[in-house]
Amino acid sequence: MKLIQAPCISQKDRWPTGCESVSAVMLLRYLGVDITVDGFIRDYLPQRAFETRDGQLWGPDPRETFCGSPYSEDGMGCYAPVIRRAVERALADRGKAYQAIDETGASMEALIENYVNHDMPVVFWACIDMRPPVPGPSWRLLGSGETFEWTSNEHCMLLVGYDGEGYWFNDPHGDNGLIRYPRELTEQRHLAQHAMAVGVRKI
Repeated sequence: MKLIQAPCISQKDRWPTGCESVSAVMLLRYLGVDITVDGFIRDYLPQRAFETRDGQLWGPDPRETFCGSPYSEDGMGCYAPVIRRAVERALADRGKAYQAIDETGASMEALIENYVNHDMPVVFWACIDMRPPVPGPSWRLLGSGETFEWTSNEHCMLLVGYDGEGYWFNDPHGDNGLIRYPRELTEQRHLAQHAMAVGVRKI
């Protein structure tokens, strides 16, 4: 068994759709960065609202910005490239010699070997409470106009360990806190959310 003692923060009181930011802040605090979730959102998280044009929903690209607001129940979320850039900027602003890496597509074995086994937590995408993924909603992307389909129940946590039964997370949803999810189910839900992850390495 491996378990990293990282700070645990719940999103329930203030950031209903802010799981990505909360998970990033848990990692940053583990690395010694004095930062709040509100400060991270204010200073490092790009956000863009949805628009309705001629009865059709238009919205931002979650690979570029947070879709909506993490303070709103109607916010959607963002993908690994957004958090990678935000985390790297927060580290650089505080003189921390780390590089944030988009590990989307990396196997669970690689995340464990390259990060967790070296006492480095990983920002990790899966599904809320490991519920099944739900296709949609869809919207037209502001800028390109292409149709984008979100996968609902998207959720972000901090991967902090593993044992023979599953993987351990600091899960910001509700009162989940430090929680273990079964190995196979975790891997399925991770793949359902495009196997996204963000790791950090010393420069």
